[in-house]
Amino acid sequence: MVDVSSQTAQSSGFPVFATEGDGPSAVATGTRWTPDGEEAVTPGIADEDKVIEAIATVFDPEIPVNIYELGLIYAIDLHEDGRVKIEMTLTAPNCPSAQELPEQVRDAVASVEKVRGVEVDIVWDPPWDMSRMSDDARLALNMF
Repeated sequence: MVDVSSQTAQSSGFPVFATEGDGPSAVATGTRWTPDGEEAVTPGIADEDKVIEAIATVFDPEIPVNIYELGLIYAIDLHEDGRVKIEMTLTAPNCPSAQELPEQVRDAVASVEKVRGVEVDIVWDPPWDMSRMSDDARLALNMF
């Protein structure tokens, strides 16, 4: 498992996977859709930096900082068969984005090259607090 508490990333655009199944057990079918047509998906471990870049495209709609910089991503586990397991939290248990943020993370990571399946688990321990935010997030939110 990769500890992501002190890493930073930049956002990027990416294509969408064709999948079989729904939810966290959805698996890529072996091809990826691109504007130029489908391309084969090569099995193996996904690039950690690209996974982080994909996560960093997801923003909490109430806060103008991506969820990675907010410190909501606790762990990223990259498997040799292309599966990715992510543990994340929310700023509060009654967060109005509790349904959409994990789904957005799943969709973003599923589009990364070599990712064959994504599972996103919400965890509450340890609870999120502002100390988990990156310096960039603190600066953006004027919290120094």
